[in-house]
Amino acid sequence: MTNTPNWFKSSYSNNGGNCVEVATNLLPSHGTIPLRDSKHRAGSVVELRAAAFSAFVDGVKSGRLGAV
Repeated sequence: MTNTPNWFKSSYSNNGGNCVEVATNLLPSHGTIPLRDSKHRAGSVVELRAAAFSAFVDGVKSGRLGAV
């Protein structure tokens, strides 16, 4: 297993740069999915447990999170 994040953006990310990158490869070894702002790759990383990540994705898909 690796401890190095394998960052990627969704293939649907074509919205003018307002994207997050995720590294799902760390879920088995760390139990979390890291997220970061694709425009600020050296910035902060948020790590979410699988259930929280699923809730985040559901909120984005449903529009409940709104635009910033």
